[in-house]
Amino acid sequence: MTTQQPYSVRFSAPAAKALDTLPERAEDTVWDVLDAAVADPWGFRQWQADDPEGNDIRHASVGQLSLTYWINRPLHRLSVLTITWLG
Repeated sequence: MTTQQPYSVRFSAPAAKALDTLPERAEDTVWDVLDAAVADPWGFRQWQADDPEGNDIRHASVGQLSLTYWINRPLHRLSVLTITWLG
């Protein structure tokens, strides 16, 4: 039986910049959310549920943090598009 490796994570330039400005507790939350997302990329809700072609764009919200990521199936990667912290 072959087990598939977890998805790797890449950040867009705006998301990386946002990550650099977060307080430590918020950055820890980002990594906790991404740990869950790499284990089950489709575990968070679809960003725009009425878009039949948008199944691979997901939105995760935890408390004051939200992030949007794209599941790049061919490259087996999650691309973090946005990070928003309301803190």
